[in-house]
Amino acid sequence: MANRTERHGVPWEESYGYVQAVQRGDTIYISGQLAHDGDRLVAPAPVVNGVITDFSNMGEQLRRSYANAAELLGRFGASLDDVVEEVVYALDCDALFAVAGPVRKEAYGRPDPQVASTMLATPRLAFPEQLVEVKFTARV
Repeated sequence: MANRTERHGVPWEESYGYVQAVQRGDTIYISGQLAHDGDRLVAPAPVVNGVITDFSNMGEQLRRSYANAAELLGRFGASLDDVVEEVVYALDCDALFAVAGPVRKEAYGRPDPQVASTMLATPRLAFPEQLVEVKFTARV
């Protein structure tokens, strides 16, 4: 069974060596999505001497991460309705928890998203200004 893949066309796909999404059979695996518009980071967190000084862009970064995932899923004829599992990686779980409920409910279009979800704290993500990243698995 052949894999079907999709990319965003951002420079880090080539430099790191990966695709954004892989469909194998009825399952779509979405790589960790971050808040970007092309190769520009959306709502970057302020960083001073290598330390993030403000986490208030967490909601905006999370919202864009869901939008980027939805765009990828659409290329497979799927949507966030087909997501069965997500893993949310954040630099600050308190900041994430403060905004995640409304953002997730908006993204999934319902007050009770029907998706298994795990939230993890991590000391660092791919970009210094990045606050959050979300990985998805969908079934179609």
